[in-house]
Amino acid sequence: MKIGLLGHGVVGSGVRKIIDDNHIPGVEIKRILVHTEKEIIDKSLMTTNVDVILQDPEIDIVVECMGGIEPARSYALRAMQSGKNFVTSNKKMLASSFSELLKCAKKNHVTIGYEASCGGGIPWMANLERIRRIEEIQAFRGILNGTTNYILSRMYQEKQAFDAMLKDAQKLGYAERDPSDDIDGLDVRYKVALSCAKAFGRMIDVEQIPTFGIRNIQKGDLEYGREIGCVIKLVGKANLDGMAVVMPVFVKQEDIFASIPLNYNAIECASASLGLATFIGQGAGSLPTAHAVVQDVLDVVNGVATLQDCHLATVNNTSVEGKYYVRTTQREAFEGYIEQEAKCGFLTKKMCIEKLCDLVRKSKDEAIFVAEVMK
Repeated sequence: MKIGLLGHGVVGSGVRKIIDDNHIPGVEIKRILVHTEKEIIDKSLMTTNVDVILQDPEIDIVVECMGGIEPARSYALRAMQSGKNFVTSNKKMLASSFSELLKCAKKNHVTIGYEASCGGGIPWMANLERIRRIEEIQAFRGILNGTTNYILSRMYQEKQAFDAMLKDAQKLGYAERDPSDDIDGLDVRYKVALSCAKAFGRMIDVEQIPTFGIRNIQKGDLEYGREIGCVIKLVGKANLDGMAVVMPVFVKQEDIFASIPLNYNAIECASASLGLATFIGQGAGSLPTAHAVVQDVLDVVNGVATLQDCHLATVNNTSVEGKYYVRTTQREAFEGYIEQEAKCGFLTKKMCIEKLCDLVRKSKDEAIFVAEVMK
């Protein structure tokens, strides 16, 4: 089958390298869309005109590695309306438009491959699909962002400040110039929504997922974790009952997540007969992510790609309760809900996540730091 590749950046160039280096039978990149004329290094292969790809009847699969919501979303719809299968690594675009894209795919009898949208090179989506062939998945949780895990790991191990570790992550290419999606938890939120679609057959509105990031974390917060035998990790989780949350968690030292180093990801799901299954690996990077993209391409080529049914659902966090570490200058907003003083903040009484969100909004403290304290 012939491929039209949209984007030749970090992931797109990785896709090309894997296909070219491994001489994968039945797969040929026919055209590559690049952003500017300066990027054209092979005139027979590269173009700045997307119509050259979308209107080519010989191209069977469009692979999108551009990033961003637009024009990626419009290109995805046009590709599928032309009868082309669609593969993407773009979690932001996919999570924000999943229902529309799924409807278009079904109408035009094509598939959407999105293994690379969550977990990088970890075969997370594929394994969720395999588990669901036998039984329901009850819940999942994950360290789903390599940038924040790198920052938190180095802060804990070297007792360094957040800003210094963020700069290091940017120098190494783990963090973007604008790291907001990573450090504010939005990247994890997209991945939780897409994992819910695959794990539970339910697509949720990303805006409904309570999301707390690590932008405001300080060394004292990690030192408190050290005192109670915990490591802070940014975790996204959801369950079959409709719970979905993204927030830092004080993870106990004996928990498998505590030992996940640097830019690695770890994702765990629970089902009745399999129990807990944990997947660990490179969560980002050119070749690991491209590897997942090419796996989706091969599923189409080999005729095993499937299009999962998925219905819209509402997040329901009413039954989710926990105790939370809070550091804020606006303690009065939490009056009546403080159970215990901590090193730099306090621990709340047991409460539902919705109540916590209400109190955080009430505080109006832009520098607040919140983390769940693992039982």
